[in-house]
Amino acid sequence: MLSIFTKKASLIDLFKEGFVDMHNHILPGIDDGAKTFADSLKMLEAYSAYQITQIVATPHIIQGVWPNDQKSIAAAYNQLLDKLSDGVYSDFSIRFAAEYMMDEGFQALVRQKALLPVKDNMVLVEMSYFNPPLNLKELLFEIQLQGYVPILAHPERYISYHSQFDIYLKLKQAGFLFQLNLLSLIGFYGLPTQKAALHILDKGLYDFAGTDAHKSEHLKLLKKIEKASVLKKLKPLIENSKRFV
Repeated sequence: MLSIFTKKASLIDLFKEGFVDMHNHILPGIDDGAKTFADSLKMLEAYSAYQITQIVATPHIIQGVWPNDQKSIAAAYNQLLDKLSDGVYSDFSIRFAAEYMMDEGFQALVRQKALLPVKDNMVLVEMSYFNPPLNLKELLFEIQLQGYVPILAHPERYISYHSQFDIYLKLKQAGFLFQLNLLSLIGFYGLPTQKAALHILDKGLYDFAGTDAHKSEHLKLLKKIEKASVLKKLKPLIENSKRFV
């Protein structure tokens, strides 16, 4: 069993115990993540270096910006798999879901029960970094009414909540699960987001962790997460990722 208190321990050591990345943008040419197959391949090489071989691709679905649907996502997914058919990356298990912006388009998909879950009935959702949906309470009710469980992506990145930390507990009590962006812990998105991430982590409110990697360079930064007290709190989240197998 890995001891996370060894002097040279890092997040990469936890990955070796098994980690499923349930939030990333590896599919080529479909959103602001990998632009080409070559970009996707570089990301796979970075994953391989960390012994991460199980991935749930979650491209954006944002009305008017990235208007993806199951057809377009499946096409990008199949394109990636076709080009990996030579067996070089045969150890990888890749499937697809989506990261949904909670906008009007999303609300329509909820009503149609046409969402792509990351696993079973769990769906990955996000909101504007600056203003939460005015109808968030009603939208959550509708999500749950249709039998879905929402996983809120990177709650630490929502600037409007940084000055009212009690809202995080209220969101959890209302039924949201929380997914941490691992790079938030090293200040990749700025100091306020880093502070929010550490606060939520300290309170034990996160359920899952993901990379939200858009390029290989993002993955290479993960090795900088090495503080023992942080790794101790991350260990259950890494373990929870196995639910997405």
